[in-house]
Amino acid sequence: MAQPPTDSGEERRNADRLETEVFYQSPFTVVGRVRSFRHAFMGMWFVLRSQHNAWLHAVASALALVLAAVLHVMVRPFTAGEWCDLTIAIVLVWVAEGFNTGLEVLANAVSSERHPVLKMAKDVAAAAVLMAAIGALVVGLILFVPRFVQLLGWPGWAG
Repeated sequence: MAQPPTDSGEERRNADRLETEVFYQSPFTVVGRVRSFRHAFMGMWFVLRSQHNAWLHAVASALALVLAAVLHVMVRPFTAGEWCDLTIAIVLVWVAEGFNTGLEVLANAVSSERHPVLKMAKDVAAAAVLMAAIGALVVGLILFVPRFVQLLGWPGWAG
């Protein structure tokens, strides 16, 4: 016969122990680290092959880096800080896209039917990608427009 659930002190102690102890620990191994990287690269490949916008991000990332390199040589060098700004902007878009894809996959696994809460979660994740892309665009404009103006020699524009 099953006993009724009780809120005993022992259950509270066990819950406290789970919060303070590492309840899963695996030893460090080189093979384990290689396996972790393999899983991460599989995730990146999944994002690229399943998300059409990821290809747009890839093209935009490549163009931004090539354009920065050309302007760096032809107009004036980018500072280390400017390279960092550009890199962080690009990486932020990719990170947002990765989280968005992961959330979409998880939401689809939870329910194959349309659900308003899952739809809202997907919309919010997509909005995060959009916000990151807009931020990256602003960074690109701040870095590239003055150099284009200088390259084209437009009078009246500060460089």
